[in-house]
Amino acid sequence: MFDRVFEGATVVDGTGAEPFTADVAVQDGRIAEVGRITAAAKERIAAHGAWLTPGFVDIHTHYDGQASWDQTFSPSIHHGVTTVVMGNCGVGFAPRVPGREAELIALMEGVEDIPGVALLEGVDFRWRSFTDYMDALDAMPHTLDFLTLVPHDPLRMAVMGDRALAHEVATDDDIAAMRAELRAALAAGALGFSTGRTDNHRTTRGLETPASDAGEAELVGLGQAFEGLGRGVVQMVSDFDLLRSPERFDPEFDLVEALARAAGRPLSMTWMQRDPGGEQWQAMRARVDAAAAQGLPLYLQAAPRGIGVISGLDAATHVFMGFPGYREIAALPLAQRAAALREPARKARILAEQSERLAGDGSAVPPIVDILLARIEQVAWRMFPLTAVDGQPDYEPPFSASFGARAKARGVRALEALYDHFAEGDGSNLVYFPVFNYNDGNLDVVRQMMDHPRMLWGLSDAGAHVGTICDASSSTFVLTHWVRDRDPARPGGRLPLPTAVQMLTSRNADYLGLADRGRIAPGQRADLNLIDPQRLAVGMPRLVADLPGGSRRFLQQGEGYLGTWVAGQAVQQGGEVTAARPGRLVRMGRA
Repeated sequence: MFDRVFEGATVVDGTGAEPFTADVAVQDGRIAEVGRITAAAKERIAAHGAWLTPGFVDIHTHYDGQASWDQTFSPSIHHGVTTVVMGNCGVGFAPRVPGREAELIALMEGVEDIPGVALLEGVDFRWRSFTDYMDALDAMPHTLDFLTLVPHDPLRMAVMGDRALAHEVATDDDIAAMRAELRAALAAGALGFSTGRTDNHRTTRGLETPASDAGEAELVGLGQAFEGLGRGVVQMVSDFDLLRSPERFDPEFDLVEALARAAGRPLSMTWMQRDPGGEQWQAMRARVDAAAAQGLPLYLQAAPRGIGVISGLDAATHVFMGFPGYREIAALPLAQRAAALREPARKARILAEQSERLAGDGSAVPPIVDILLARIEQVAWRMFPLTAVDGQPDYEPPFSASFGARAKARGVRALEALYDHFAEGDGSNLVYFPVFNYNDGNLDVVRQMMDHPRMLWGLSDAGAHVGTICDASSSTFVLTHWVRDRDPARPGGRLPLPTAVQMLTSRNADYLGLADRGRIAPGQRADLNLIDPQRLAVGMPRLVADLPGGSRRFLQQGEGYLGTWVAGQAVQQGGEVTAARPGRLVRMGRA
């Protein structure tokens, strides 16, 4: 007798093949049979007209802290994800030196915009080595499977102490000690290694991250930790010195290749259309294509939509938060604050003021606000009211809907157009600002990226930037916007459903080296989604105060997921998380 049979589902099996109608049987956490199934089952689920897909594999999350207090991996569990990878971008909470936990919190708060109070109250540092950290998380119940990358910054801080924070060059002994810790973690089942090399990542003191300028000897030395293992991956983010000098692109990319050669393992890097530097994504594509032709396993992690921020009066950022006239009312309840902003005298006063500088030493406010205000009349053409279209946020609005266009039509400053938007109604209006991937006012460049054979769906940043984004919903966005809703006349058109599901499942699983998931086939893990394609929706972002210490974050409730199963157990049904906790730490190299 089977544990469960899905009857008459439209199976999108994750291989890229065309969907087909079939029954799917599950037994002991694995897929037992696909076809016409008449055998008895403890549960039979009528799946006629619904998509049955493998569970989605998110390779770029920052649940490193949240996993120690949240069993559910919210909000990923509401968007079809069944396996997550954390420890990306070189930041995390292990290894740890007792007494220096505050430095790790300052790093994660600054780089990933996770409230420090939530981390301080929520993370129980019960570990020292990275292996201890893995054991501590594995001892907790979770809904989803998870894998860990060993982050470069805590590794460097644990070995070099203050010298790491001062960006000193690692000695041979330093490199050997870091390599030994990394090797021990890999032997214990860690997925791989991550490093961050971007000027955009700063601590709460505004300082560059400890490993941001690590040299070739250090990177190569750490890559050598993979020698002889035959498994694992490397993840990195770099802006290729774009802000310092575009001429440094090739030398920086040479370091990427040196690390990949030393590790001998697949390496993926952040890929997006930057501003400034809108052509860099093409230069990265060319270098990756050339390297791949020589057998170097380089991959490009890309997001399926614009990469930016959501701002609002109760969000982590908005352009008025530094104005003295706003600060006087900042503590009022939201609706009262909006009413106060509508007072003519206050409006005139605030619009005549200059904002105080917000980012800098000791500030958790990202520099984005200061940057916006310095160029607000130009940037406002890329800022949009976050409105719903058929119940979903519009992530591809035209320039004509921007606050720059609104201001021009009214004959007012862009700042006033933004002010009036925030002051409307109960003050809950939001603003969407796609910083990257949106230089041309559309997602045509993203569509080109999605066609590249070495593109990986990534950069969801689930668990991070909680007060400014909720890109954990990007898996649902792939299936709604790109498969179902986008104007087919736009360049590249829509994405075929089999391609989209393959992108979300087997392509990422194969990159990670997970042969047991990502496909619907006998013997595979029963990590599954049952989806109503007509009801499928991303959901509008909403702020909730459910983090430790009462900190707020954006959540989006995916709709249309009839159920999500991990190892054959339902972890989400009809939008409600169940009591099942089948998720475990996936230890590479072990059954």
